Amino acid sequence: MLIKNKTLLITGGTGSFGHAVLHRFLHTDHFDEIRIFSRDEKKQDDMRNQLKSDKLKFYIGDVRDFHSVERAMHGVDYVFHAAALKQVPSCEFFPIEATKTNVFGTQNVIDAAVANNVTKVICLSTDKAAYPINAMGISKALMEKVAIAASRTIKNNTTTVCLTRYGNVMASRGSVIPLFLKQIQSGKDITITDPSMTRFLMSLEEAVELVLFAFEHGNQGDLFVNKAPAGTIGDLAIALKELCNADNEIKIIGTRHGEKLYETLCTREEMIKAEDMGDFYRIPADNRDLNYAKYFSEGEVDISKVEDYHSHNTQQQDVEGMKKLLSDLPLIRKQVFNEEFIDYYFD
Repeated sequence: MLIKNKTLLITGGTGSFGHAVLHRFLHTDHFDEIRIFSRDEKKQDDMRNQLKSDKLKFYIGDVRDFHSVERAMHGVDYVFHAAALKQVPSCEFFPIEATKTNVFGTQNVIDAAVANNVTKVICLSTDKAAYPINAMGISKALMEKVAIAASRTIKNNTTTVCLTRYGNVMASRGSVIPLFLKQIQSGKDITITDPSMTRFLMSLEEAVELVLFAFEHGNQGDLFVNKAPAGTIGDLAIALKELCNADNEIKIIGTRHGEKLYETLCTREEMIKAEDMGDFYRIPADNRDLNYAKYFSEGEVDISKVEDYHSHNTQQQDVEGMKKLLSDLPLIRKQVFNEEFIDYYFD
C-alpha cells in the first residue's frame, strides 16, 4: 500500500474485524494513529490492556449518534465502517434496532466523514444483503443503497465512499463454528438446521484482504466482492467432529427465522456489469438518474442469461477440504490443537 503516516478510524473496532485490521497495521508505518470507535467500554479496556500501544486511541460513542461520530472523525484520513447489528435472529425480533444502527448509523458515518474531508470510507456489507429475506439482510441492503446514493452526491470527490460485501467469516461472532465446537467439547449433540444448506467459507484474514483491495482500488460507489469456496453445513459439522476426534451425534433441528438454503454474493443484475479482477469482482455504482421513463422502456436482454454468484454454484469444499481450511483458523489452532495463537474472534 502507498498509504503512509495517516490516521485510520475503525467503527465497531473492538470486534473480530477490528482486531484483524490492527494485527495487519499496528506495527507498520501506514498509520500513525488508529482510532477505535465503539460503544462498549469493557471491550475497549480489554483491547487497551491487551495491546498497550501508543498508536491506538479509543473513542466511546455510537454510530446512531452523529455528534459522537463527528467528534471522533476530526483529523481522520481513512475509515473502515464495521459497526453493525449482524446476528440474524436478534435483528428478526428487533428490526428497528437493526435499521437504526445499520442504515442511519451508516449515513451518520458518511456524513461525518464528508464533513471532515476524509479521503476514503469503506463500508462493510454482507452476502445477506443480496436478495435479502431477513431483517439483518434487508437493513444491510439498504445500508448499501445509502452508501451508493451518498457517493453520487459528494462534491469534488473529496471523500470516496465504496463498499465490500463478503460471506460468512469462519469462527467470527455469530458464526456456527464456535457453537459447534462448544457443543463438541461439552459432549452435547451438534445442532444443525439443514445439513444441505451451503455457506461461503472465508477466513477473517481474507475479509481484511478484501477491504484492503477496496482501499487501494475503490472508486466512488464501487462494491467489491471476493471469490470464495463454499460447503454444506452437514460437511462442516463432520469436519469439526473429525478434527476433534469426537463422536457427538448430529441433530437436525430445522431452519431458523430468516435463514436461506444458500447465500448469494452477487445477484445476476450485478454480475451483468461486474468486472473480474482476479480474486475479486468489482461492481460499479448504478449512476442512472431519476429519468424513470428512459429506464422503463429500455431493459437489458442479456440479464436473463446471467446467473447469480452464490454458495451453491461456487467451488465446493468436501469434508477434507473443510478440515484443511478449519485447521488454519486461530480458534481451532488454539482450542483443538492447543497452540499458542492470537485469537481475533473472541468477541
